[in-house]
Amino acid sequence: MQWILPGTVLEIRAEEADHVEGLFQPMFLAGGMVLSQVSSITGLEPYIIQNWVKRGFLTAPQNKRYTLRQLCRILNINMLKGVLPMERICGMLGYINGQLDDESDDTIDDSQLYFMFVRLAVQAKELDRNQTWIPAIEEVLKNYQEPLPGARERIAQVLRIMLVAYVAARMKSEAEGLLEKLA
Repeated sequence: MQWILPGTVLEIRAEEADHVEGLFQPMFLAGGMVLSQVSSITGLEPYIIQNWVKRGFLTAPQNKRYTLRQLCRILNINMLKGVLPMERICGMLGYINGQLDDESDDTIDDSQLYFMFVRLAVQAKELDRNQTWIPAIEEVLKNYQEPLPGARERIAQVLRIMLVAYVAARMKSEAEGLLEKLA
């Protein structure tokens, strides 16, 4: 089954979700991605990404190159922005990672958070919210090493919010498609 990778315009097979890190790693062999590459992966206009950097939503690129961590922060924000207000997204990310423009206080690397989320998102249709989301979140967090007491619980809460927002965005898109058919 073909599937759009959350926050991107990239189409992959859903079965590849567990190995999505391998898709991204080669993109960073040259020492990072330039803005045009980030823009083409996300579908965002370059000025939007630059604005997010200026507003402190992520650290500034070094030598005009974005790291995997920065790309994943952009992907996390991009997939949520259609459902949640930007202030709430940033507040949620700050809840687990402190100052968004300072990576030194992060409790989880944004790429790790994104890859955990991808594993959950690919299962979203099959997961019954009340019965299986919590065990699925616990499963993706099983190898996470807590740098501070309580970090695992905070990340679990954020992953649950992200999952609900992702499902809501998919449902919104489906509703819009159905409305278009009425016209």
